[in-house]
Amino acid sequence: MMDVMNELLRQPWMAAVIGTLILLLVAWLAGVLTRWVLLRVMRTIAERTTWQWDDALFQHGVFGWLARLAPMVVIQFGVALVPGLSDRAGRLVGNVAQALMVLFVVMAISRTLSAIESLYQQTPTGAQRPIKGLLQLLKLALFIIGALVIIGTVTDQRVGLLLSGLGAMSAVLILIFKDTILGFVAGVQLASNDMLRVGDWITVPGAGADGDVIDITLYTVKVRNFDQTIVTVPTWKLMSESYQNWRGMAESGGRRIKRALYLDAASVHFLDEEELTRLMRFRLLDAYLGDKHSELAEWNRQLGEAGEQVVNRRRLTNLGTFRAYVSAYLAQHPKIRRDMTCMVRQLASSPQGVPLELYCFTITTAWAEYENIQGDIFDHLIALLPEFGLALFQQPSGRDVRAGVAAVAAARVEQAAPSDRGSTMQTAS
Repeated sequence: MMDVMNELLRQPWMAAVIGTLILLLVAWLAGVLTRWVLLRVMRTIAERTTWQWDDALFQHGVFGWLARLAPMVVIQFGVALVPGLSDRAGRLVGNVAQALMVLFVVMAISRTLSAIESLYQQTPTGAQRPIKGLLQLLKLALFIIGALVIIGTVTDQRVGLLLSGLGAMSAVLILIFKDTILGFVAGVQLASNDMLRVGDWITVPGAGADGDVIDITLYTVKVRNFDQTIVTVPTWKLMSESYQNWRGMAESGGRRIKRALYLDAASVHFLDEEELTRLMRFRLLDAYLGDKHSELAEWNRQLGEAGEQVVNRRRLTNLGTFRAYVSAYLAQHPKIRRDMTCMVRQLASSPQGVPLELYCFTITTAWAEYENIQGDIFDHLIALLPEFGLALFQQPSGRDVRAGVAAVAAARVEQAAPSDRGSTMQTAS
């Protein structure tokens, strides 16, 4: 047995194997020791200082990737000390170690960029102008350059020669990275013009997006819809197609109410004295009725003898008086903004009736509160319509049809009743 061992030790390749094993063991020990010391020191610094950058670098694993460089450095410089190893094998091992060093450096830089992004997001500007897309582009360029350097290192080829080969494939590269290029250009335009921020409420009809922006990347914009679904919209799509950003509404502090009451045209009429007397009970109509009474009296007085005919006179209508009431009601409403447009306008009549539109802004932009304010206003106005002799236009329902049929049947019964009574009297005589 000893003779066999001695014979193996005399083999020239055995020295290379033993030297390689020793080199790998030393490299492994160097990596473990470097990782333990470096991570322990940086964790202690991160815990005892108030700086944010060291915490971010530690959390994103930058020091872990840097610690992986130690074994590769040992192999890179120790491979020449291994006895019996051919120059070709030593050069190959050195090239692989050097390529791994480049990979670890690239990963450390990439994690550093991620740490920079996390620190930037914590600033007030970071919430408004995200740089995630720009950093993703830098990472993409970093990985491409790193891949070229690694390939050149392993194959002993110059990077310039590899770049010249890539230049001949520029058309293919443009086709492959088309979305990346379009996304980068769109992201730069969106950021430079402040067209989109994380947290903005946007509506993209073509993509089915209607909600808050939660992330902006190099390729996509993520939108959380109000039904809690996530819609991913390509960044370039926001530049090639139109979309609606509600940020201006949120920053203004007022949300628009633009809704119409459709009134039955048959219920519109001139007011008589009895109706005027009844409407004088409304405090909000005091100024309007007083001014209109004086204006119409002066107008009708100037008509002279023609004013004796009712058709020539100007008179108040229930629709005009109701419009004045709604305007006064909105003007004194505590939850309607007075520094923004507030008006009540009558739109063109349609087969659905006479639209009376309310155009105003609430004091809040919160969705639920806005809907409550809008609902309270229209509840009040709809319930008040009979006081003005007005009625909402409404398509006939099944109940209306049944009531009409019952009325026709009752009329026919009443018409038939006298003839039945006459026949009975003649038979009795």
